Amino acid sequence: MLTAQMALSRVGTIFMATVSRRSEDSLLDVALSVLCIVVGYFLGTIPTGYLVAKLRGVDIQKVGSGNIGATNVLRALGTLPAIVVVVLDPLKGAVAALIPTLIGTDTWTIVLSGLAAVLGNNFNVLLRLRGGKGIATSIGVYLVIDPFTALLCIVLGVATILVSRMVSLGSLVGMFSLPLFVLAGGTFVMPHLFLAVALTSLAVFRHRENIGRLLAGTERRLGEKRPAPPPPTSSRGSN
Repeated sequence: MLTAQMALSRVGTIFMATVSRRSEDSLLDVALSVLCIVVGYFLGTIPTGYLVAKLRGVDIQKVGSGNIGATNVLRALGTLPAIVVVVLDPLKGAVAALIPTLIGTDTWTIVLSGLAAVLGNNFNVLLRLRGGKGIATSIGVYLVIDPFTALLCIVLGVATILVSRMVSLGSLVGMFSLPLFVLAGGTFVMPHLFLAVALTSLAVFRHRENIGRLLAGTERRLGEKRPAPPPPTSSRGSN
């Protein structure tokens, strides 16, 4: 016959086993999330523009603006290499967000993995924390998170570039519109809004010099050559 003491003992055993299982599952989830975020960062560090330029025998960090993004590659190497960068840079961000999505992790892990990819692109540990400006990689991330919103931003950004012939202005307009479109949608989850604001903030930070030139009216347009430096002035001695 089952006594009260034996019943309590069984209940206690079952409870402790359940707690132990939940604790193990929780630790596994945390480890999986950290792994996805780390993988996301190192996917972002693949220096697409740098590698494409190296294949042409050019150190892109010593040419033009020194940036490894598609715009500097376009100005330094031409259209085809720039197209390769435009295709591969978003792919890094998309894969970083897609891995935790396919695994079935929580929304925050997906968002942070995508953000880590953009941080890896912008602050590349393989290039002494130098890198690109993160626009293309951000697009790739958000195409996985919310394809419709990402496409709206792309259309707005590309339209701005076509009208102004300024890549930096189009990039900033597209990124500024991202959190606005998320809010305008009405039904959003907080991690998605956090990611939109974080990506926009990173874009502004990486474009701070461009913003200064835009305000001063000196930002270069597509097809516009860099102004030649003034000739050195020679001083003549008195006779």
